[in-house]
Amino acid sequence: MKNIIKLLVLVFLFTGCKDVFTPELENIRDLEAMYQEPTYAQGILANAYILLPYQGAPESDVATDDAVTNDVENDYLSMATGSWSSNDNPVSQWQGRRNAIQYLNIFLANADEVEWSDDEVIRSMYNDRLKGEAYGLRAVQMYSLLLAHGGWTADGRLLGVPIVTEPEDKDSNFDVPRNTFQECLDQILNDAEQALELLPLDYGDISNAEIPQKYQQLGVTNSSDYNRVNGNHMRGRITGRIVEAVRAQAALLGASPSYTDGTNLTWADAANYAGIVLGRINGPSGMDSEGWSWFANTSEIEALGSGVVPAEILWRSDIGQSNDLEADNFPPSLYGSGNVNPTQNLVDAFPSVNGYPINDPAANYDPANPYSNRDPRLGSYIVVNESTQGPDGAVIVTGTYGENEDVLNREGGLSTRTGYYLRKLMRSDVNPNPEYDTEQKHYTARIRYTEIFLAYAEAANEAWGPEGTGDHGFSAYDVIKALRQRAGVGVSNGDPYLEECRTSQEQMRTLIRNERRLELCFENHRFWDLRRWNVDLNKLNETARGVRIGKTGNGMDFTTIEVESRNYQDYMYHGPIPYQEMLKWSNLEQNAGW
Repeated sequence: MKNIIKLLVLVFLFTGCKDVFTPELENIRDLEAMYQEPTYAQGILANAYILLPYQGAPESDVATDDAVTNDVENDYLSMATGSWSSNDNPVSQWQGRRNAIQYLNIFLANADEVEWSDDEVIRSMYNDRLKGEAYGLRAVQMYSLLLAHGGWTADGRLLGVPIVTEPEDKDSNFDVPRNTFQECLDQILNDAEQALELLPLDYGDISNAEIPQKYQQLGVTNSSDYNRVNGNHMRGRITGRIVEAVRAQAALLGASPSYTDGTNLTWADAANYAGIVLGRINGPSGMDSEGWSWFANTSEIEALGSGVVPAEILWRSDIGQSNDLEADNFPPSLYGSGNVNPTQNLVDAFPSVNGYPINDPAANYDPANPYSNRDPRLGSYIVVNESTQGPDGAVIVTGTYGENEDVLNREGGLSTRTGYYLRKLMRSDVNPNPEYDTEQKHYTARIRYTEIFLAYAEAANEAWGPEGTGDHGFSAYDVIKALRQRAGVGVSNGDPYLEECRTSQEQMRTLIRNERRLELCFENHRFWDLRRWNVDLNKLNETARGVRIGKTGNGMDFTTIEVESRNYQDYMYHGPIPYQEMLKWSNLEQNAGW
């Protein structure tokens, strides 16, 4: 206390009463300042980019049948094992998405007043593009909000979230009811349409002959003026092509079994929206031959320029130099924490290399040699016993006969709980060893073409059957064939299992869902897919399994083990409205069961 008094005396000596007791003017700028300062205005829009909902780590996968975590304090582990509630919700999007939408609404309400340029034509181009970005980003944010919080009420209505399209302030009425799910979908589609009217399909420098007609009519004759607004240096921001993909995602959600009774979107709508995106790359013939290993295509990643995307990627994050994913998920012997452990459930979903599921006699699956003659994606996505990982190609032994910390359930908590480690998303040329601490380039794939191909296949199969094409010239069968061939599945024998599935909508549905599971594993899709498909509750609660591998003489013994029970209730197909929001606003209605 004496020291505090002495400090206060010194403060008076070196400042003065006015400085201590009179508050200085706060450096808070009025919104009207943005009208003369385009950088200030763009800073408001930038907040919606900062708040994008995409995750780079496989967080929600550990709450599904695809993975568990060895981190006992993990929020998703708690959620999957019985702690999911409206006031403890790791997948909540309420605050972040609504914050982003507020920034976007502020921007849209003021953009027309901003002096983007002294030249009126260039000002018009800037205003078009930036408002187009705002509409597109609002569709992105609303889609994520709807996915996480839309659901059925106790009285049988499918509700979304409150639609807010104007800036809110201290005088706004915040106690508003939720709009219907359909109204929210309509808002997403409307925002997408407005964005598509204003945005270029892609950013890039063009020639005079390529200036869009609408800008020629405004008097743009020099491509350098257009390129100043929409040229190469804008790559990485949201484009018309990306907005088309977001529209396809929203349509697929609306047509899915968990929502279709409360919406007017059909499977044909979803297929058509996805087909527009895919038609721009000529359908399956434009599929990236290495797209299934996008995260490991190191030479491609190293060569990417600012904002440039490879053929597999519609939208990505900035490239960062790190080894965070590897430090979190490499086995302990490679200085990792082994956090995400793929399950035996997922391993069993990978077919034989000849295309047959491993439970089909035609697969020629050998339980004594279970990782032989399997879908090549298995080895590329998952570290199995005695496979290699890391910059030096170290052999990782997860079997109980191993002598280091990588083996199943090694005391200390960093080893695998399932007998498997994660390989997908990570680079093998990273070394988390503190002695070297080698980092490499990584990025988050926000939207992949493969996701849109799978959305088309799912919707087209439901709308027109396995071989129906609608107006797009390719079918669900064509897409799945191309995906499996790309991965090296069924190549040597003509994929007879796929040929069998092409005659049955139900069999094709099962195959499409499994291909989606494999292709998009550890990219935070599985949690939501199981729910929008309205799978049986037993599937949501499928026990996560692993494998215990021992040695007997020269052979190995493989024993399936139960690792983690799930505890989802029958109302947990839709996430809750946050508990604190329900306490604050009387007009909000909660989803059934929460």
